[in-house]
Amino acid sequence: MFKKRCFALSLVLVSLLFSFSFGQKSKPLDSFKGMEKDITEYTLPNGLKFIILERHEAPVVSFCTYANVGSNNEVTGITGISHIFEHMAFKGTTDISTKDYEKEKIVMAKEDSLFNEILMERDKGDRADQERLKKLQDEFSKTQDEAGKYVVSNQFGAIVEEAGGVGLNAFTSDDQTCYIYSFPSNKLELWMALESDRFMHPVLREFYKEKDVIMEERRLGIESSPFGKLFEEFMAAAFKSHPYHHQVIGHMSDLQSITRHQAQDYYKKYYIPNNLTIGIVGDVNPKEVIAFAQEYFGSIPRGEYPSPVRTVEPPQLGEKRIEVEDKSQPILLIGYHRPNTNNSEDPAFSAIADYLGGGRTSRLYKILVKEKKIAVQVGAIPAFPAEKYPTLIAFYAVPAKDHSNQECEDIIYQEIEKIKTDPISTEDLNAIKTRAKANFIRQLKSNMGMGIQLTSYQVISGDWRNLFKELDRINSLAPSDIQKAANEYLKKTNRTVGEIVTTK
Repeated sequence: MFKKRCFALSLVLVSLLFSFSFGQKSKPLDSFKGMEKDITEYTLPNGLKFIILERHEAPVVSFCTYANVGSNNEVTGITGISHIFEHMAFKGTTDISTKDYEKEKIVMAKEDSLFNEILMERDKGDRADQERLKKLQDEFSKTQDEAGKYVVSNQFGAIVEEAGGVGLNAFTSDDQTCYIYSFPSNKLELWMALESDRFMHPVLREFYKEKDVIMEERRLGIESSPFGKLFEEFMAAAFKSHPYHHQVIGHMSDLQSITRHQAQDYYKKYYIPNNLTIGIVGDVNPKEVIAFAQEYFGSIPRGEYPSPVRTVEPPQLGEKRIEVEDKSQPILLIGYHRPNTNNSEDPAFSAIADYLGGGRTSRLYKILVKEKKIAVQVGAIPAFPAEKYPTLIAFYAVPAKDHSNQECEDIIYQEIEKIKTDPISTEDLNAIKTRAKANFIRQLKSNMGMGIQLTSYQVISGDWRNLFKELDRINSLAPSDIQKAANEYLKKTNRTVGEIVTTK
Protein backbone atom coordinates (compact mmCIF):
# COMPACT_ATOMS: atom_id res chain seq x y z
CA MET A 1 0.00 0.00 0.00
CA PHE A 2 3.00 2.36 -0.18
CA LYS A 3 1.66 4.26 -3.13
CA LYS A 4 -0.33 7.23 -4.32
CA ARG A 5 -3.89 6.01 -4.49
CA CYS A 6 -5.18 8.52 -6.98
CA PHE A 7 -4.82 12.20 -7.87
CA ALA A 8 -7.54 13.42 -5.50
CA LEU A 9 -6.64 11.26 -2.50
CA SER A 10 -2.94 12.04 -2.87
CA LEU A 11 -3.72 15.74 -2.64
CA VAL A 12 -5.92 15.15 0.39
CA LEU A 13 -3.19 13.23 2.21
CA VAL A 14 -0.53 15.80 1.42
CA SER A 15 -2.82 18.51 2.75
CA LEU A 16 -3.54 16.53 5.89
CA LEU A 17 0.09 15.91 6.68
CA PHE A 18 0.81 19.63 6.70
CA SER A 19 -2.46 20.83 8.21
CA PHE A 20 -2.73 18.57 11.24
CA SER A 21 0.82 18.16 12.47
CA PHE A 22 0.32 20.60 15.41
CA GLY A 23 4.11 20.70 15.69
CA GLN A 24 4.43 17.25 17.20
CA LYS A 25 7.75 15.55 16.55
CA SER A 26 7.75 12.33 14.61
CA LYS A 27 9.43 9.22 15.89
CA PRO A 28 12.52 8.17 13.94
CA LEU A 29 12.45 5.32 11.45
CA ASP A 30 14.30 2.90 13.74
CA SER A 31 11.55 3.21 16.37
CA PHE A 32 8.68 2.98 13.89
CA LYS A 33 7.75 -0.57 14.82
CA GLY A 34 7.87 0.44 18.47
CA MET A 35 4.70 2.44 17.91
CA GLU A 36 2.77 -0.80 17.57
CA LYS A 37 2.93 -1.43 21.30
CA ASP A 38 1.36 1.98 21.95
CA ILE A 39 -1.82 1.01 20.07
CA THR A 40 -4.97 -0.19 21.78
CA GLU A 41 -7.75 -1.86 19.79
CA TYR A 42 -11.27 -2.00 21.14
CA THR A 43 -14.52 -3.14 19.53
CA LEU A 44 -17.93 -2.31 20.97
CA PRO A 45 -20.61 -5.04 21.07
CA ASN A 46 -22.31 -3.29 18.12
CA GLY A 47 -19.20 -3.89 15.99
CA LEU A 48 -17.74 -0.37 15.99
CA LYS A 49 -13.96 -0.69 16.15
CA PHE A 50 -11.65 1.89 17.77
CA ILE A 51 -7.91 1.97 17.06
CA ILE A 52 -6.18 4.20 19.62
CA LEU A 53 -2.56 5.32 19.38
CA GLU A 54 -1.03 7.20 22.30
CA ARG A 55 1.19 10.11 21.30
CA HIS A 56 1.87 12.44 24.21
CA GLU A 57 4.28 14.88 22.56
CA ALA A 58 1.61 17.61 22.45
CA PRO A 59 -1.85 18.06 24.08
CA VAL A 60 -3.77 17.40 20.87
CA VAL A 61 -5.66 14.49 19.36
CA SER A 62 -6.88 13.69 15.85
CA PHE A 63 -9.91 11.64 14.90
CA CYS A 64 -10.66 9.73 11.70
CA THR A 65 -14.04 8.06 11.27
CA TYR A 66 -13.61 5.64 8.38
CA ALA A 67 -16.80 4.44 6.68
CA ASN A 68 -16.22 1.32 4.60
CA VAL A 69 -18.26 2.67 1.70
CA GLY A 70 -17.36 4.49 -1.49
CA SER A 71 -18.48 4.89 -5.05
CA ASN A 72 -17.74 1.23 -5.77
CA ASN A 73 -20.76 0.35 -3.58
CA GLU A 74 -23.13 2.35 -5.78
CA VAL A 75 -25.43 0.93 -8.42
CA THR A 76 -27.04 2.37 -11.51
CA GLY A 77 -29.36 5.24 -10.63
CA ILE A 78 -27.60 6.37 -7.45
CA THR A 79 -24.01 7.01 -8.59
CA GLY A 80 -22.51 9.86 -6.57
CA ILE A 81 -24.55 9.11 -3.47
CA SER A 82 -21.46 8.28 -1.35
CA HIS A 83 -20.01 11.69 -2.16
CA ILE A 84 -23.31 13.31 -1.21
CA PHE A 85 -22.77 12.01 2.33
CA GLU A 86 -19.41 13.75 2.43
CA HIS A 87 -21.43 16.97 2.16
CA MET A 88 -24.25 15.83 4.44
CA ALA A 89 -21.82 15.16 7.29
CA PHE A 90 -21.79 18.83 8.24
CA LYS A 91 -25.53 19.50 8.05
CA GLY A 92 -26.19 18.73 11.69
CA THR A 93 -28.53 16.48 13.65
CA THR A 94 -31.95 16.66 15.25
CA ASP A 95 -30.42 19.00 17.85
CA ILE A 96 -27.67 20.79 15.90
CA SER A 97 -28.19 23.26 13.03
CA THR A 98 -31.93 23.59 13.53
CA LYS A 99 -34.18 26.23 15.13
CA ASP A 100 -37.15 23.86 15.44
CA TYR A 101 -36.66 20.34 14.14
CA GLU A 102 -40.28 19.25 14.58
CA LYS A 103 -41.46 22.02 12.26
CA GLU A 104 -38.46 21.64 9.97
CA LYS A 105 -39.08 17.96 9.28
CA ILE A 106 -42.66 18.70 8.21
CA VAL A 107 -41.39 21.13 5.58
CA MET A 108 -38.68 18.68 4.48
CA ALA A 109 -41.37 16.02 3.98
CA LYS A 110 -43.20 18.48 1.74
CA GLU A 111 -39.96 19.05 -0.18
CA ASP A 112 -39.63 15.30 -0.74
CA SER A 113 -43.22 14.98 -1.90
CA LEU A 114 -42.86 17.79 -4.43
CA PHE A 115 -39.54 16.44 -5.69
CA ASN A 116 -41.13 13.03 -6.26
CA GLU A 117 -43.91 14.67 -8.26
CA ILE A 118 -41.32 16.50 -10.36
CA LEU A 119 -39.50 13.23 -11.02
CA MET A 120 -42.70 11.44 -12.03
CA GLU A 121 -43.52 14.19 -14.52
CA ARG A 122 -39.96 14.24 -15.88
CA ASP A 123 -40.07 10.48 -16.36
CA LYS A 124 -42.74 10.94 -18.98
CA GLY A 125 -40.06 12.30 -21.29
CA ASP A 126 -41.52 13.99 -24.39
CA ARG A 127 -45.02 13.57 -22.93
CA ALA A 128 -44.19 15.62 -19.82
CA ASP A 129 -46.46 18.58 -19.11
CA GLN A 130 -43.97 21.47 -19.13
CA GLU A 131 -46.44 23.90 -17.60
CA ARG A 132 -47.09 21.55 -14.68
CA LEU A 133 -43.37 20.98 -14.28
CA LYS A 134 -42.80 24.72 -14.01
CA LYS A 135 -45.50 25.09 -11.36
CA LEU A 136 -44.10 22.17 -9.38
CA GLN A 137 -40.59 23.57 -9.61
CA ASP A 138 -41.75 26.99 -8.42
CA GLU A 139 -43.56 25.45 -5.47
CA PHE A 140 -40.53 23.26 -4.72
CA SER A 141 -38.25 26.32 -4.66
CA LYS A 142 -40.57 28.12 -2.26
CA THR A 143 -40.64 25.07 -0.01
CA GLN A 144 -36.84 24.96 -0.02
CA ASP A 145 -36.79 28.58 1.10
CA GLU A 146 -39.29 27.77 3.83
CA ALA A 147 -37.16 24.86 5.07
CA GLY A 148 -34.12 27.14 5.06
CA LYS A 149 -35.75 29.38 7.67
CA TYR A 150 -35.27 26.64 10.26
CA VAL A 151 -31.59 26.01 9.45
CA VAL A 152 -28.75 27.33 11.58
CA SER A 153 -25.99 27.29 8.98
CA ASN A 154 -22.71 25.59 9.85
CA GLN A 155 -23.53 25.22 13.53
CA PHE A 156 -21.67 21.90 13.73
CA GLY A 157 -18.52 23.54 12.40
CA ALA A 158 -18.95 26.53 14.69
CA ILE A 159 -19.13 24.27 17.76
CA VAL A 160 -15.95 22.51 16.72
CA GLU A 161 -14.13 25.75 16.01
CA GLU A 162 -15.20 27.43 19.24
CA ALA A 163 -13.84 24.46 21.19
CA GLY A 164 -10.45 24.76 19.50
CA GLY A 165 -11.02 22.13 16.84
CA VAL A 166 -9.32 22.36 13.44
CA GLY A 167 -9.38 20.56 10.12
CA LEU A 168 -13.06 19.63 10.09
CA ASN A 169 -13.34 17.90 6.75
CA ALA A 170 -14.29 14.76 4.85
CA PHE A 171 -13.21 13.00 1.69
CA THR A 172 -14.69 10.31 -0.52
CA SER A 173 -12.99 7.88 -2.86
CA ASP A 174 -13.98 4.77 -4.78
CA ASP A 175 -13.23 2.68 -1.67
CA GLN A 176 -14.04 4.80 1.39
CA THR A 177 -15.55 7.88 2.99
CA CYS A 178 -13.64 9.49 5.87
CA TYR A 179 -14.65 12.19 8.36
CA ILE A 180 -11.79 13.97 10.10
CA TYR A 181 -10.90 16.71 12.54
CA SER A 182 -8.66 17.40 15.51
CA PHE A 183 -9.19 18.79 19.03
CA PRO A 184 -7.17 19.76 22.06
CA SER A 185 -6.93 16.58 24.10
CA ASN A 186 -9.18 17.94 26.87
CA LYS A 187 -12.07 17.97 24.36
CA LEU A 188 -12.18 14.18 23.93
CA GLU A 189 -15.65 13.86 25.44
CA LEU A 190 -16.97 16.69 23.27
CA TRP A 191 -15.78 14.83 20.17
CA MET A 192 -17.49 11.67 21.42
CA ALA A 193 -20.75 13.57 21.93
CA LEU A 194 -20.63 15.35 18.56
CA GLU A 195 -19.54 12.37 16.47
CA SER A 196 -21.95 9.87 18.03
CA ASP A 197 -24.82 12.33 17.58
CA ARG A 198 -23.79 12.86 13.97
CA PHE A 199 -24.09 9.12 13.25
CA MET A 200 -27.03 8.37 15.53
CA HIS A 201 -29.33 11.29 14.63
CA PRO A 202 -28.28 12.59 11.21
CA VAL A 203 -30.57 15.00 9.39
CA LEU A 204 -30.15 15.33 5.64
CA ARG A 205 -31.17 18.98 5.65
CA GLU A 206 -30.61 21.20 2.63
CA PHE A 207 -30.30 17.94 0.70
CA TYR A 208 -31.50 19.23 -2.66
CA LYS A 209 -29.56 22.50 -2.40
CA GLU A 210 -26.40 20.55 -1.65
CA LYS A 211 -27.04 18.37 -4.69
CA ASP A 212 -26.99 21.55 -6.75
CA VAL A 213 -23.56 22.36 -5.29
CA ILE A 214 -22.31 18.88 -6.21
CA MET A 215 -23.66 19.16 -9.74
CA GLU A 216 -21.73 22.39 -10.13
CA GLU A 217 -18.61 20.57 -8.89
CA ARG A 218 -19.18 18.02 -11.63
CA ARG A 219 -19.56 20.73 -14.28
CA LEU A 220 -16.31 22.34 -13.22
CA GLY A 221 -14.28 19.22 -12.48
CA ILE A 222 -15.36 16.96 -15.33
CA GLU A 223 -17.58 18.54 -17.94
CA SER A 224 -15.51 21.75 -18.25
CA SER A 225 -12.14 20.09 -17.64
CA PRO A 226 -10.25 18.43 -20.52
CA PHE A 227 -8.56 15.95 -18.20
CA GLY A 228 -11.82 15.40 -16.31
CA LYS A 229 -13.56 14.40 -19.53
CA LEU A 230 -10.66 12.15 -20.53
CA PHE A 231 -10.56 10.52 -17.08
CA GLU A 232 -14.27 9.74 -17.15
CA GLU A 233 -14.19 8.25 -20.65
CA PHE A 234 -10.99 6.34 -19.89
CA MET A 235 -12.36 4.66 -16.75
CA ALA A 236 -15.62 3.76 -18.49
CA ALA A 237 -13.58 1.99 -21.16
CA ALA A 238 -11.07 0.32 -18.84
CA PHE A 239 -13.75 -1.16 -16.54
CA LYS A 240 -16.81 -2.53 -18.30
CA SER A 241 -18.13 -4.49 -15.28
CA HIS A 242 -16.55 -3.36 -12.02
CA PRO A 243 -17.95 -0.16 -10.45
CA TYR A 244 -14.57 1.55 -10.72
CA HIS A 245 -15.94 2.47 -14.14
CA HIS A 246 -17.96 5.43 -12.83
CA GLN A 247 -16.66 8.54 -11.14
CA VAL A 248 -16.91 9.28 -7.43
CA ILE A 249 -18.97 12.38 -8.16
CA GLY A 250 -21.52 10.32 -10.13
CA HIS A 251 -23.42 10.78 -13.35
CA MET A 252 -25.26 14.07 -13.80
CA SER A 253 -28.62 12.39 -14.48
CA ASP A 254 -28.31 10.38 -11.26
CA LEU A 255 -27.44 13.47 -9.23
CA GLN A 256 -30.48 15.20 -10.66
CA SER A 257 -32.75 12.32 -9.63
CA ILE A 258 -31.48 10.98 -6.28
CA THR A 259 -34.06 11.51 -3.55
CA ARG A 260 -33.60 12.08 0.16
CA HIS A 261 -35.43 8.81 0.77
CA GLN A 262 -32.86 6.91 -1.35
CA ALA A 263 -30.07 8.59 0.58
CA GLN A 264 -31.63 7.62 3.91
CA ASP A 265 -31.87 3.99 2.79
CA TYR A 266 -28.23 4.07 1.67
CA TYR A 267 -27.22 5.52 5.03
CA LYS A 268 -29.07 2.80 6.95
CA LYS A 269 -27.30 0.14 4.89
CA TYR A 270 -23.70 1.39 5.06
CA TYR A 271 -23.36 3.81 7.97
CA ILE A 272 -23.87 1.21 10.65
CA PRO A 273 -21.42 0.73 13.57
CA ASN A 274 -20.07 -2.57 12.27
CA ASN A 275 -19.15 -0.87 8.98
CA LEU A 276 -17.25 1.96 10.69
CA THR A 277 -13.70 2.12 12.06
CA ILE A 278 -12.48 5.04 14.17
CA GLY A 279 -8.85 5.99 14.52
CA ILE A 280 -7.85 8.17 17.49
CA VAL A 281 -4.25 9.35 17.63
CA GLY A 282 -2.73 11.76 20.11
CA ASP A 283 -2.59 12.70 23.75
CA VAL A 284 -5.24 10.33 25.08
CA ASN A 285 -5.71 7.65 27.71
CA PRO A 286 -7.10 4.48 26.07
CA LYS A 287 -9.13 3.55 29.16
CA GLU A 288 -10.82 6.94 29.07
CA VAL A 289 -11.45 6.61 25.33
CA ILE A 290 -13.07 3.20 25.80
CA ALA A 291 -15.27 4.44 28.64
CA PHE A 292 -16.53 7.36 26.55
CA ALA A 293 -16.96 5.09 23.52
CA GLN A 294 -19.21 2.78 25.52
CA GLU A 295 -21.21 5.71 26.83
CA TYR A 296 -21.71 7.60 23.58
CA PHE A 297 -21.48 5.02 20.79
CA GLY A 298 -22.61 1.85 22.55
CA SER A 299 -26.33 2.46 22.07
CA ILE A 300 -26.16 2.77 18.27
CA PRO A 301 -27.77 -0.43 16.97
CA ARG A 302 -25.72 -2.91 14.99
CA GLY A 303 -26.82 -3.49 11.39
CA GLU A 304 -26.63 -6.29 8.88
CA TYR A 305 -23.13 -6.13 7.43
CA PRO A 306 -23.35 -5.04 3.78
CA SER A 307 -22.18 -7.46 1.11
CA PRO A 308 -18.84 -6.68 -0.54
CA VAL A 309 -18.59 -5.82 -4.21
CA ARG A 310 -18.70 -9.20 -5.93
CA THR A 311 -18.58 -8.01 -9.53
CA VAL A 312 -15.22 -9.01 -11.00
CA GLU A 313 -13.76 -7.28 -14.03
CA PRO A 314 -13.23 -9.99 -16.67
CA PRO A 315 -9.90 -10.27 -18.53
CA GLN A 316 -9.55 -7.96 -21.50
CA LEU A 317 -9.65 -9.55 -24.93
CA GLY A 318 -7.51 -6.88 -26.55
CA GLU A 319 -6.28 -3.32 -26.27
CA LYS A 320 -8.92 -0.64 -25.77
CA ARG A 321 -8.47 2.88 -27.15
CA ILE A 322 -10.60 5.97 -26.70
CA GLU A 323 -10.29 9.51 -27.99
CA VAL A 324 -11.73 12.70 -26.53
CA GLU A 325 -11.85 15.63 -28.94
CA ASP A 326 -11.23 18.95 -27.21
CA LYS A 327 -9.66 22.35 -27.77
CA SER A 328 -7.18 21.46 -25.03
CA GLN A 329 -3.57 20.52 -25.64
CA PRO A 330 -3.10 16.76 -26.19
CA ILE A 331 -2.91 14.49 -23.15
CA LEU A 332 -2.08 10.78 -23.05
CA LEU A 333 -3.27 8.27 -20.42
CA ILE A 334 -2.30 4.57 -20.44
CA GLY A 335 -3.52 1.96 -17.96
CA TYR A 336 -2.80 -1.74 -17.41
CA HIS A 337 -4.99 -3.96 -15.26
CA ARG A 338 -3.28 -5.23 -12.13
CA PRO A 339 -4.24 -6.98 -8.82
CA ASN A 340 -5.39 -5.13 -5.72
CA THR A 341 -3.13 -3.80 -2.99
CA ASN A 342 -3.24 -6.95 -0.85
CA ASN A 343 -1.68 -9.02 -3.63
CA SER A 344 1.93 -10.09 -3.05
CA GLU A 345 2.94 -8.35 -6.30
CA ASP A 346 1.74 -4.94 -5.11
CA PRO A 347 5.24 -3.63 -4.16
CA ALA A 348 6.45 -4.42 -7.67
CA PHE A 349 3.88 -2.09 -9.22
CA SER A 350 4.86 0.69 -6.83
CA ALA A 351 8.48 0.16 -7.85
CA ILE A 352 7.63 0.20 -11.57
CA ALA A 353 5.66 3.44 -11.17
CA ASP A 354 8.50 5.04 -9.22
CA TYR A 355 11.25 3.89 -11.58
CA LEU A 356 9.46 4.91 -14.78
CA GLY A 357 7.39 7.90 -13.71
CA GLY A 358 8.15 8.91 -10.13
CA GLY A 359 9.24 12.51 -10.39
CA ARG A 360 12.20 14.25 -12.02
CA THR A 361 14.62 11.39 -11.48
CA SER A 362 12.45 8.84 -13.28
CA ARG A 363 13.32 7.26 -16.61
CA LEU A 364 10.39 8.78 -18.49
CA TYR A 365 11.01 12.27 -17.17
CA LYS A 366 14.68 12.12 -18.09
CA ILE A 367 13.97 10.89 -21.62
CA LEU A 368 10.71 12.63 -22.55
CA VAL A 369 11.14 15.94 -20.74
CA LYS A 370 14.85 16.57 -20.27
CA GLU A 371 16.60 14.85 -23.17
CA LYS A 372 14.19 14.68 -26.10
CA LYS A 373 11.92 17.53 -24.90
CA ILE A 374 8.92 15.68 -26.32
CA ALA A 375 6.77 16.19 -23.20
CA VAL A 376 6.27 18.90 -20.59
CA GLN A 377 4.88 16.54 -17.98
CA VAL A 378 5.00 12.79 -17.41
CA GLY A 379 4.26 10.46 -14.54
CA ALA A 380 2.98 7.12 -13.27
CA ILE A 381 0.41 6.08 -10.68
CA PRO A 382 0.75 2.59 -9.16
CA ALA A 383 -2.93 2.15 -8.20
CA PHE A 384 -5.47 4.01 -10.31
CA PRO A 385 -8.20 4.91 -9.46
CA ALA A 386 -8.15 2.99 -6.14
CA GLU A 387 -6.68 -0.12 -4.51
CA LYS A 388 -9.23 -2.20 -2.62
CA TYR A 389 -10.18 -4.21 -5.72
CA PRO A 390 -8.17 -5.12 -8.84
CA THR A 391 -7.21 -1.81 -10.38
CA LEU A 392 -4.80 -0.22 -12.89
CA ILE A 393 -1.22 0.95 -13.01
CA ALA A 394 -1.31 4.14 -15.08
CA PHE A 395 1.13 6.28 -17.07
CA TYR A 396 0.40 9.76 -18.36
CA ALA A 397 2.12 12.37 -20.49
CA VAL A 398 1.45 15.88 -21.75
CA PRO A 399 3.28 16.43 -25.06
CA ALA A 400 5.32 19.57 -25.64
CA LYS A 401 4.39 22.03 -28.38
CA ASP A 402 4.69 20.54 -31.88
CA HIS A 403 4.93 17.02 -30.44
CA SER A 404 2.29 14.30 -30.28
CA ASN A 405 0.73 11.75 -27.97
CA GLN A 406 2.04 9.04 -30.28
CA GLU A 407 5.67 10.07 -29.75
CA CYS A 408 5.20 9.89 -25.98
CA GLU A 409 3.32 6.61 -26.22
CA ASP A 410 6.07 4.94 -28.26
CA ILE A 411 8.79 5.83 -25.75
CA ILE A 412 6.66 4.75 -22.77
CA TYR A 413 6.27 1.32 -24.37
CA GLN A 414 10.00 1.14 -25.12
CA GLU A 415 10.85 1.76 -21.47
CA ILE A 416 8.27 -0.76 -20.29
CA GLU A 417 9.78 -3.41 -22.57
CA LYS A 418 13.26 -2.72 -21.17
CA ILE A 419 12.02 -3.51 -17.66
CA LYS A 420 10.78 -6.88 -18.89
CA THR A 421 14.15 -7.95 -20.28
CA ASP A 422 16.76 -5.99 -18.30
CA PRO A 423 16.69 -6.30 -14.50
CA ILE A 424 16.68 -3.02 -12.60
CA SER A 425 20.12 -2.41 -11.16
CA THR A 426 20.85 -2.84 -7.47
CA GLU A 427 21.61 0.87 -7.21
CA ASP A 428 18.27 1.86 -8.78
CA LEU A 429 16.34 -0.64 -6.66
CA ASN A 430 17.95 0.65 -3.47
CA ALA A 431 17.01 4.21 -4.46
CA ILE A 432 13.42 3.08 -5.10
CA LYS A 433 13.26 1.42 -1.68
CA THR A 434 14.74 4.46 0.06
CA ARG A 435 12.15 6.77 -1.51
CA ALA A 436 9.34 4.33 -0.72
CA LYS A 437 10.36 4.16 2.93
CA ALA A 438 10.68 7.94 3.19
CA ASN A 439 7.28 8.53 1.58
CA PHE A 440 5.70 5.89 3.77
CA ILE A 441 7.10 7.30 7.01
CA ARG A 442 6.24 10.84 5.94
CA GLN A 443 2.56 9.88 5.83
CA LEU A 444 2.75 8.84 9.48
CA LYS A 445 4.36 11.98 10.90
CA SER A 446 1.17 13.72 11.89
CA ASN A 447 -1.55 12.42 14.18
CA MET A 448 -4.10 12.71 11.40
CA GLY A 449 -1.89 11.00 8.84
CA MET A 450 -1.40 8.11 11.24
CA GLY A 451 -5.12 7.91 12.02
CA ILE A 452 -6.01 7.70 8.35
CA GLN A 453 -3.41 5.01 7.68
CA LEU A 454 -4.40 2.87 10.66
CA THR A 455 -8.07 2.84 9.71
CA SER A 456 -7.28 2.34 6.04
CA TYR A 457 -5.04 -0.65 6.69
CA GLN A 458 -7.60 -2.14 9.06
CA VAL A 459 -10.36 -2.07 6.46
CA ILE A 460 -8.50 -2.63 3.20
CA SER A 461 -5.86 -5.13 4.36
CA GLY A 462 -7.95 -6.65 7.15
CA ASP A 463 -5.67 -5.69 10.03
CA TRP A 464 -4.07 -2.39 11.10
CA ARG A 465 -0.98 -4.37 12.14
CA ASN A 466 -0.13 -4.77 8.46
CA LEU A 467 0.86 -1.11 8.53
CA PHE A 468 3.89 -2.12 10.58
CA LYS A 469 4.81 -4.83 8.06
CA GLU A 470 4.99 -2.42 5.16
CA LEU A 471 8.69 -1.73 5.51
CA ASP A 472 9.34 -5.48 5.33
CA ARG A 473 7.35 -5.65 2.10
CA ILE A 474 9.47 -2.87 0.66
CA ASN A 475 12.75 -4.42 1.80
CA SER A 476 11.92 -7.86 0.40
CA LEU A 477 11.39 -6.59 -3.16
CA ALA A 478 13.80 -8.10 -5.70
CA PRO A 479 14.52 -7.20 -9.36
CA SER A 480 12.97 -10.50 -10.43
CA ASP A 481 9.68 -9.49 -8.76
CA ILE A 482 9.55 -6.35 -10.89
CA GLN A 483 10.33 -8.26 -14.09
CA LYS A 484 7.69 -10.87 -13.31
CA ALA A 485 4.96 -8.28 -12.72
CA ALA A 486 5.91 -6.32 -15.84
CA ASN A 487 5.84 -9.38 -18.08
CA GLU A 488 2.59 -10.69 -16.67
CA TYR A 489 0.54 -7.49 -16.64
CA LEU A 490 2.15 -4.77 -18.78
CA LYS A 491 1.09 -6.22 -22.11
CA LYS A 492 -0.99 -4.93 -24.99
CA THR A 493 -4.06 -7.10 -24.42
CA ASN A 494 -4.25 -5.81 -20.84
CA ARG A 495 -3.98 -2.16 -21.85
CA THR A 496 -6.36 0.77 -22.17
CA VAL A 497 -5.18 3.94 -23.93
CA GLY A 498 -6.98 7.27 -23.75
CA GLU A 499 -5.97 10.54 -25.35
CA ILE A 500 -7.18 14.04 -25.91
CA VAL A 501 -7.11 14.86 -29.60
CA THR A 502 -6.81 18.61 -30.06
CA THR A 503 -9.49 20.23 -32.21
CA LYS A 504 -9.35 23.74 -33.61
